[in-house]
Amino acid sequence: MAAIKKKVESGILASVHKTAAGLHTAGLVDKATMREFDALCLTPVEPLTPDEIRALREREQVSQPVFAHYLNVRKDAVSKWERGEKRPDGPSLKLLNLVKVKGLRAIA
Repeated sequence: MAAIKKKVESGILASVHKTAAGLHTAGLVDKATMREFDALCLTPVEPLTPDEIRALREREQVSQPVFAHYLNVRKDAVSKWERGEKRPDGPSLKLLNLVKVKGLRAIA
């Protein structure tokens, strides 16, 4: 149910963003307002547990080395994330969240 709600919300948000972009092009919406709409459409970055990272990799049906290659990190980084020895942050966490929402093809 939550997945359906998120898809509906993202569809509505995409429509609103497209409308706002058209209004911006027409000169009816200023840059500051357009930036606010752009920010709403960004994939949120949330921390992931080791189990979530492992489940995400397994959902995508790739090995740790292949997953690491997609994320542009070392294989041992993925291994440490999945064991809870380290936590992903910065660009790696953003990419993991993108994969979570849109799948591995989104960052390929």
